[in-house]
Amino acid sequence: MNTGLISVVVPVYNEVESLRELCAKIEEVFKRAELPLELILVNDGSTDGSGALMEELARTYDNIVIAGFSRNRGKAAALNEGFRLAKGEFVATIDADLQDDPEAIPAMITYLQETGLDLVSGWKQHRQDPFIKKYTSRIFNLTVRLLTGLPLHDINNGLKVYQAEVVKNIYVYGELHRFIPVLAKEKGFKSGEFKVRHFPRKYGKTKYGASRFYKGFLDLLTVLFITKFMKRPMHFFGLWGIVFVFIGLISEVYLLILKYIFGQPYRDHIALLIFGVLLIVFGMQFFSLGLISEMITYQSRKNQE
Repeated sequence: MNTGLISVVVPVYNEVESLRELCAKIEEVFKRAELPLELILVNDGSTDGSGALMEELARTYDNIVIAGFSRNRGKAAALNEGFRLAKGEFVATIDADLQDDPEAIPAMITYLQETGLDLVSGWKQHRQDPFIKKYTSRIFNLTVRLLTGLPLHDINNGLKVYQAEVVKNIYVYGELHRFIPVLAKEKGFKSGEFKVRHFPRKYGKTKYGASRFYKGFLDLLTVLFITKFMKRPMHFFGLWGIVFVFIGLISEVYLLILKYIFGQPYRDHIALLIFGVLLIVFGMQFFSLGLISEMITYQSRKNQE
């Protein structure tokens, strides 16, 4: 494989037990494959001694770069920092918990070169996670595929390989790191997937909780809005405005029919009357919000010209 420097970004949050072993594995894999390596460890405000261990590892290996934050800012911020520092022609990401296989990175880079893709995401085979995490993840990935049209089975896998151009042209915040392939697609980059091995968690406890499930769906709605409607917000707000106003008008017309054709007074259907009025009001508010958003978008573009 002919390639330049490869940057491997590892976001680290309280992984002191696994970090040394992970770095040794990555170093051994790249040495065996005779690939130039830049290993970037980003400390996301760890409180378990991971920061001190990172400094020790940087003294042990001359190709390790360390960075980080004094407080926990989230995986997206850690990845952004690693992407900013990366100097490689290709950039790989891998979690620090030893569940992903560093052996897959050289093969994923080869696949990236052979296919002409811009981003390759790992697809965990025989996933070694608790039942709830495994099957909620399947539901989540299916939903993402249906709503985004991106045919990836494991979009949130931390093991990914990118052309450097991709990570220099996307920005993630909050927990939108789950949707990097979707954000990359919006920028015109092509994504694919590569089957990888998955291992049981060896140390510590998973940071996956029930809150991540519903937050993931809220973040999905955010990403859909950013990628599909950011440039034309009226297409989103106007659509829902039409829907609300239409249903509200149908409700009110139905009440008029009941009153003037069947002689039933409004007071007999007061709930439907209020429901229809509220829908019309909501619809008009959505229209107003869409117009304001369009004006802001127009002015922003004008200022950039």
